[in-house]
This record gives sequence, C-alpha cells and structure tokens, in this order.
Amino acid sequence: MNINRVHVGKILVIWCVSIVFVIAIGIAQCGATEPVLGGSNTTATGAAGGATAEGASNQLERCAESLGTVAVVEDQSAPWYGYLYSNYKLGSTVPVLRMMIQQSNCFVVVERGRAMSNVMQERALEGSGELRQGSAFHKGQMVAADYTMSPSITFSQKGTSGIGGALGGLMGSAGRVFGAVAGGLKSNEASTTLILVDNRSSVQLAAAEGSAKNWDFNLAGGLLGSTAGGGLGGYTNTPEGKILTAAFMDSYNKLVRAVRNYRAQTVQGGLGTGGRLGVQGGQTPASQGIGR
Repeated sequence: MNINRVHVGKILVIWCVSIVFVIAIGIAQCGATEPVLGGSNTTATGAAGGATAEGASNQLERCAESLGTVAVVEDQSAPWYGYLYSNYKLGSTVPVLRMMIQQSNCFVVVERGRAMSNVMQERALEGSGELRQGSAFHKGQMVAADYTMSPSITFSQKGTSGIGGALGGLMGSAGRVFGAVAGGLKSNEASTTLILVDNRSSVQLAAAEGSAKNWDFNLAGGLLGSTAGGGLGGYTNTPEGKILTAAFMDSYNKLVRAVRNYRAQTVQGGLGTGGRLGVQGGQTPASQGIGR
C-alpha cells in the first residue's frame, strides 16, 4: 500500500513537472512579459502631431491644456549615460521623452538639443542673403522654453532575481528539472527620475521617481545552460530599452499628477533674499535679526 502511494506520488510529480515544462515552452516561444507599470503591459508607443496623439499608451497621463513650453536636456557626462551606452548600446533618452510629453499635451516641446544647430544654420543662411525672398526667417520668431526637464537613471539592472534555485531545493530530484525550467525566469528592473526647473528663476518646480519591472523567460538557458539556445531568450534585442521607457513613463505620469496640483513654495521676504535661517554677523534680514 505504501509502495503504491509512493508510486502514485512520483507519477503526480512527473505529471506536474510535465505541465510546467509545456507551459514554459509556450511562454519561451512567445517571449517575455512586457514592461509593466501600474499593472498594465504597454509602454510608450504611437506618434504625436501638435495636440493630437496617435496610438498613445492608455497609461499616459494627459492634460486638457498645456502648462507651458519645455526643453528636455540630459546630462550626457553623467555616469549613468556612459553606462547605458557601453553596456546596453542605448543612446539618448530625449526622443522617447519628447514623444510622451507631446502625446500628453501637458507641455509644448521646444528644441534645445543637437537640432538647434540646424535651426540656427537656417537663420544664418537667411542673414547672409542666400535664402529665397519670402522665406520669413526673421528675429523674434523663436519660442522661449519656460521650463527644462532633466532625466536621469538611478537604477537599471537585467536579471536581478530568479526563482529556479528555490523551487529546485523544495522538490528534490524532480525539482531539479522544475528548477532548471524556472531558472530561465529572471526579473529586469529600472528606476528613473525627472526634474522640472523654471528657466526664468532657476527654481525646481517638481521632481518625480518612476520604476518598472518585467520577467524575462529563457527556457533553453534554464534547461541546458546559459550557452545553449540563446535565441529563445525573452528579449533578444533591447530589453533595457523597453524597461527604461516604461520607467520614464511612470516618472512622467507622477510628475504630471504633481504639477496638476501645483502650489508655489513661498519664503517670507521673498525667494533668494537670504531665507529664514540666519547666521550671526550675516547681512540677510534673518541674520540681522539674531540677538535682537
């Protein structure tokens, strides 16, 4: 009786492992899960033309009217930028951010990047008399950037965790097969920030952090080792790019929600006049009030 029970138990374990194997095969052939923020599986897609958005993510925050003009400027000397290029061959974050901003209609994007040299070149040609009459490149036509938005990546890592080892340890010899299947299941994570600065005063108006995570399936890597069947990996092109796009959308959505409820910070006596924290012997109003 006990022998039959053990036999039946082994059959059940083999049956369960077989089902997991078949499911994992199907998942591996389909790829990995899409980057997720807030429970959905979409990231920045589509296009924008003026205030019209085409194919935009339904997760992207939108505004009925724009809050002002904005230039997106990234610090390409920052360590994260070099790491992004050298490790993942990903370039500037600006294009995808600019598309999301225009799709949202929360800000009007103005050019302050590399294309600005071409903008100025056309004006130089007009000034030299080389352009046709009526080209209408005159002074006073360019639009000021009310705000500057600065992106940064605070954390980005592929394959931060897996579940194969834990499952294998729980199920013994049969679990080693299960663990090998699950060993190809890894999570990818990213965290980003966006800063919004008022260009006229240099005051930081808003800041937001965002994040995204997905699961990457690599069945062949789990069963046969990391060198076998590399083509079955969930993301074979730019997984970090997809994760970072989702993280930046999360950051942008949070920033938009914050500025919708914006209330200016105030300091008694006015901004930049010394503040409320005085020092003995200082010349600011707060300093001169010490000891009185």
